[in-house]
Amino acid sequence: QENEIKLLTAEIARLKNFGYSGVSPSLEGLRDENAKLKYRLNFLQKSLQEERSKTAKSMININSCLQEIFGAAIRAAYPDLENPPLVVTPSQQPKFGDYQCNSAMGITQILLKTKEQKVSPREIAEKISKNIPANECIEKVEIAGPGFINVHLRKDFVSKQLSSLLTNGVQPPAVGKRKKVVVDFSSPNIAKEMHVGHLRSTIIGESMCRLFEFAGYDVLRLNHLGDWGTQFGMLIAHLQDKFPDYLTVSPPIGDLQAFYKESKRRFDTEEEFKKRAYQCVVLLQSKNPDFIKAWELICDVSRKEFQKIYNCLDITLIERGESFYHEMMKDIVKEFEDKGFVQVDDGRKIVFVPGFPVPLTIMKSDGGYTYDTSDLAALKHRLCEEKADILIYVVDSGQSVHLQTVFAAGQMIGWYDPKVTRVAHAAFGVVLGEDKKKFKTRSGDTVRLIDLLEEGLKRAMDKLKDKERDKVLTPEELKAAQTSVAFGCIKYADLSHNRLNDYVFSFDKMLDDRGNTAAYLLYAFTRIRQVEGAGSRWQAIARLASIDEQMLQKAAREEVLILDHEKEWKLGKCILRFPEILQKILEDLLLHTLCDYLYELATTFTEFYDNCYCVEKDRQSGE
Repeated sequence: QENEIKLLTAEIARLKNFGYSGVSPSLEGLRDENAKLKYRLNFLQKSLQEERSKTAKSMININSCLQEIFGAAIRAAYPDLENPPLVVTPSQQPKFGDYQCNSAMGITQILLKTKEQKVSPREIAEKISKNIPANECIEKVEIAGPGFINVHLRKDFVSKQLSSLLTNGVQPPAVGKRKKVVVDFSSPNIAKEMHVGHLRSTIIGESMCRLFEFAGYDVLRLNHLGDWGTQFGMLIAHLQDKFPDYLTVSPPIGDLQAFYKESKRRFDTEEEFKKRAYQCVVLLQSKNPDFIKAWELICDVSRKEFQKIYNCLDITLIERGESFYHEMMKDIVKEFEDKGFVQVDDGRKIVFVPGFPVPLTIMKSDGGYTYDTSDLAALKHRLCEEKADILIYVVDSGQSVHLQTVFAAGQMIGWYDPKVTRVAHAAFGVVLGEDKKKFKTRSGDTVRLIDLLEEGLKRAMDKLKDKERDKVLTPEELKAAQTSVAFGCIKYADLSHNRLNDYVFSFDKMLDDRGNTAAYLLYAFTRIRQVEGAGSRWQAIARLASIDEQMLQKAAREEVLILDHEKEWKLGKCILRFPEILQKILEDLLLHTLCDYLYELATTFTEFYDNCYCVEKDRQSGE
């Protein structure tokens, strides 16, 4: 943008002096050209100004700043080393400073292997320290132990960043070009109820979408419903028998799960019904209007049930099920055939992908398509039509090999380059009961998600009544507290565990207001709001000190924050770590890191609150 502005400015100056430039267009044409250039120039200048303003308001990632500084120091100290290790982390204890650079040990190994030079890590650390360039954030560095470089931040630098935060609010760090992110999550099957297994995909997927949206990305949230396939043959055949007038009278299917079980039982035991079910599939796939109507009726009943759960958990999704990709599947098969990747095995069309032992089946022997075909069609559409820069599948770990094979097939056929486009499987473990076995009901059935949420509401209300909240809150406030606590605790219990691991579902642990739980964070948040004043009701400190919001904003703009007390210093640094936490989870998609950070922030604030008084009363005067 800056370069184009320079060129446009020069071109406008040239047009003003066109008599000297050897150009002789008509005066009218010249004016039009000049006007167009000026319009483009104004647009670019405004755009650049907005970008600079946004960047100026963004929070600084201190870890990234330190990495740049130490990267420059290592290059100056060891210019011959290619890609030397760069390791900068927050210090775990105050006596070791605020951050640590631990690159010296890695460089020792590289020098020994590549140059056969034996140099101690401490000597390397000293050389790096001597080459640190002038900067605004480091007060001093100290070398500790075998070669750790302890970094102490400048108080005025931290103070300046906190003042900027107070003035501009919490702004995500600048991420550069606005990329498009497509997230595939939740994805239940039509005619089957959502169960506890769908809980993790739904919660993790929604949270990832919010994360990328907050960071300024363009996010498309997709629900890849299982809304197509042979199971619809038996469902439609059963619908015709049970509600023969379904085309004119909407069938009262109350319990779709029971309806599915009935049709499955008939499919398994009645040969005539089974034949008719197969015929129904053929007629559905050939787009017979009566069968399409039956299919839509069944899908609508499921959608309403799914939406109840999405409303409870505040989930936003765009439905794009397997049926959406059905028309694209024959082109997918043809593309793989044209490029010579298809082999025929016992009538099936299969594709072997290098590095994966099990092939993808893209067409069955009867000419039908498979999940492999629809997953390939979905992948291509998201990459080539939606133009995704980042594509994330929030699907359980059991699908890992299948998805990696599909991704590798897309790469093999040339749909994307992994160096340019990020395609990731955000895998997660299973939900376990308190007996550490797969979470089931007492009768051994899978736990229905709606039952789980209703039990959460009941437990949350019991907890609120134990705390006698029903005596101080209005019925509306009590209901709002109940849903916040119930659904907040269920979500947070999932998010606070490493998604790659299985986790034990326990209402007692979720609703405990001690430790890293939603109940504790809600309590801590309420306490912080009481200190700073919620909405128009200024509370506690602000009221006692006779300070209003305008006075605080003026102070934030004009006063220098003095961070003398150790608890103030600890809280200030903790707040400013937010951008590096955000950057980490954007890269590794492990959301528990954010939960750990929020818990640390809440406890650090509590330490500060207990040790640093903002207002004290004079015991004699009461002032």
